[in-house]
Amino acid sequence: MKAIEKERSTIEHYSANAESFWEGTKDHDVSQNVEAFLAALPQNRALNILDFGCGPGRDLATFKSLGHNPVGLDGSAEFCRMAEQYSGCRTLNQNFVDADLALGSYDGVFANASLFHVPKENLLHVLCHLNQALVDDGILFMSNPRGSSEEWLGARYGHYMELEVISSFLTQAGFTVLNHYYRPTDAPPELQRWLAVVSQKSSSPNGVSI
Repeated sequence: MKAIEKERSTIEHYSANAESFWEGTKDHDVSQNVEAFLAALPQNRALNILDFGCGPGRDLATFKSLGHNPVGLDGSAEFCRMAEQYSGCRTLNQNFVDADLALGSYDGVFANASLFHVPKENLLHVLCHLNQALVDDGILFMSNPRGSSEEWLGARYGHYMELEVISSFLTQAGFTVLNHYYRPTDAPPELQRWLAVVSQKSSSPNGVSI
């Protein structure tokens, strides 16, 4: 299946199931991820944050309540509508692969459970664009399910990676990994199915054409 079809199928699934997704995720505790992201950023000032894959707006509302200036991005128009209504924040209804982001416009990008939906063949391209959308020394947070395969969960595409593979992509895209951790933190290693990575923009993408 072509990359564009993988992305379209995933977006259509989320749009068709937007309300049930919201009900199933609105109370998820992602405070550890939010805190790890913000801890790597400048303190005591409002930050310009891009919530990459904002869904119905749960995390947008959190960042706004903390005094920051978040903007959401999602391929699902229905998610963008819900996110604006719930959080009062502006959203960009754009596909991940074709996202049009102004250069140097964000202090940080929060990609919670979203980048693993980017087709493997497009991931470096997307990371390079996120690098360019960040200010110098800007922060990218990503949390994705672990694995070493490309799989389908129903109509949703997923590219599952471990730290070594993620780190390689990030390095090529001009990021330096600052830290990482596995979730849930209180679970035994074999049940820690999520990997969170905090990285910092350190250079321009390494010889990659954008």
